[in-house]
Amino acid sequence: MEYIVVTGLSGAGKTQATKVLEDLGYYCIDNLPVDLLPSFTDLALRNSGELSKVALAMDIRAGNFFDKLRSALNAAQSNGFECKILFLEADKDVLIKRFKESRRTHPLDPGESLERCIAKETDILFDIRKDADYIINTSRLNLSQLKNAICEALEGALDSAKVKITLTSFGYKKGIPMDSDFMFDLRFLQNPYYQEELRVLTGNDKVVRDFVMGFPESREYYHKIKDLVIFVIGQCVKEARSQLIVSIGCTGGQHRSVTFVNLLAMELTEQGFKTEIVHRDL
Repeated sequence: MEYIVVTGLSGAGKTQATKVLEDLGYYCIDNLPVDLLPSFTDLALRNSGELSKVALAMDIRAGNFFDKLRSALNAAQSNGFECKILFLEADKDVLIKRFKESRRTHPLDPGESLERCIAKETDILFDIRKDADYIINTSRLNLSQLKNAICEALEGALDSAKVKITLTSFGYKKGIPMDSDFMFDLRFLQNPYYQEELRVLTGNDKVVRDFVMGFPESREYYHKIKDLVIFVIGQCVKEARSQLIVSIGCTGGQHRSVTFVNLLAMELTEQGFKTEIVHRDL
């Protein structure tokens, strides 16, 4: 079981980092009072299957919690948790610019100047920064770069951050899936529906698959789709995208699209990608 405490300077990107960790499978809690950490640890131990990876976002809004944090983490560690601290910071001029753009006041003291608040917060967080396992400066990072930086820092999280591919078969006569990233139309291919013995079957049946893929244009189109999807997956992983939805449609969503989705899912799975099949209209 694992705890990641996400902390650092206000405006450095703790909210975005928490979203990244959520995409990586962490159960995320924002600003949990440190006094509740032992109770939460007990809850996590009773539900280890669901709460095996936990990210806790904590900052100066919790008051003097840093004095108690290390002892609470040590207690969690003695119960079998691996505890790490992820500290986020950014250059002073970047933090000031972010506060100005968001029109938010600094949580430490809304009445003081931003420069003084940032300096005071930096002093308050000095010890926790010194104890941090990972320190990331977010001054020049966009969201995908932040995700990559977190994955590299956590070591091994990069594998679990691979894009999840959802392959959806559908029938155009029932409408297109609105959440698609890419959509391919198979309606120009030979339709098994017009073969009486195949009409009541689906692309899950071998005889239908053999019919659909028995034409050279079907095989050529399939390979073009596969090559494009694999190329796009590579770009998604590079940009730290967590999901890709590819929809493949035919007239009724029963024969051709199901065949293509099944074949594509099998090949992508063999290549080590996390793949989910959705046959929407079966």
